[in-house]
Amino acid sequence: MSVTILALETSCDETSAAVVADGSKILSNIISSQVDVHQKFGGVVPEVASRKHLELLNYVVEQALAESGLGFGDLGAVAVTYGPGLVGALLVGVSAAKAIAYGLDLPLVGVNHIESHIYANFTVNPDLNFPLLCLVVSGGHTDLVYMERHGCFRVMGKTRDDAAGEAFDKVARTLGLGYPGGPLVESLAKEGNPEAIKLPRAYLEKGSLDFSFSGLKSAVINYLHRAEQKHDEVNRADLAAGFQSAVSDVLVDKTIEAAAETGISTILLAGGVAANGRLRADLLEKAGKKSLKVNIPPLILCTDNAAMVGCAAYYKFLRDEFAPLTLNAVPDLKLGEERYEGNFRRIIF
Repeated sequence: MSVTILALETSCDETSAAVVADGSKILSNIISSQVDVHQKFGGVVPEVASRKHLELLNYVVEQALAESGLGFGDLGAVAVTYGPGLVGALLVGVSAAKAIAYGLDLPLVGVNHIESHIYANFTVNPDLNFPLLCLVVSGGHTDLVYMERHGCFRVMGKTRDDAAGEAFDKVARTLGLGYPGGPLVESLAKEGNPEAIKLPRAYLEKGSLDFSFSGLKSAVINYLHRAEQKHDEVNRADLAAGFQSAVSDVLVDKTIEAAAETGISTILLAGGVAANGRLRADLLEKAGKKSLKVNIPPLILCTDNAAMVGCAAYYKFLRDEFAPLTLNAVPDLKLGEERYEGNFRRIIF
């Protein structure tokens, strides 16, 4: 079935609108980042993010339609991220999507933000063969997800404390690098030796596919404190490289372990931290040794964007999974859940 979807994404600090046809034809993907706004605060300020979304959303929708060469009358549905995320930020996108859908009498599709990240892979490779295993790594989430078919997810492992991206941000602040932490740590790490400073790897109990990065973050902080007390000079590039290597090792090793456990042959990588060069290289290398295929979206589709929302929405559209106009923001929405106006349906297997 052919359908062109206008998709909106406002879950955190990117205001984005995209026009996506048939799930994989990205006709436009406009992203307005708030990084410069939040840098002075050292992180995302929810109220500030919400206000910026209000200022920018109409503009990015207009730009998305203009770049696609289409008008409102050419659309077949409207899609929006309704969770998880910052509640105020989500509400801006949800309210706009409902208004557009109501005004044009179009179906409304509510999309899970984590699901969108997974579907970024399908925008560039719609013919991926199931079952699939996806490592979703971002500022708020670190999950290993088994996907038997479209719309069916099983979380095999998740973080017990800090998400990987959150750990990058906290270590960046500790190193005095600023925000956002991921790109800054990666840039500094390129100048360092990942073997120079030994840092712990939290593999947890045998058989567990969960993650934990709070101990690693604390190890970096303690290393700096001890050096300061001893008046020792710290090679911050080596420390950044050691930290990045420790994160990548655990993420990749557990992903390979999950692949062996499930017997899958294709691994997907998704989320903002999927843009990290060390993680991408390590996963490709270690998966290659096990004859596993790896699919990684382009960098622009790793961070928050509306094209991935449009892709995920397309497959929900095919299943007639539409949201009512009473759709609300659900900041704690779990993967595999649908929550519409008090109604709850869990669709994982």
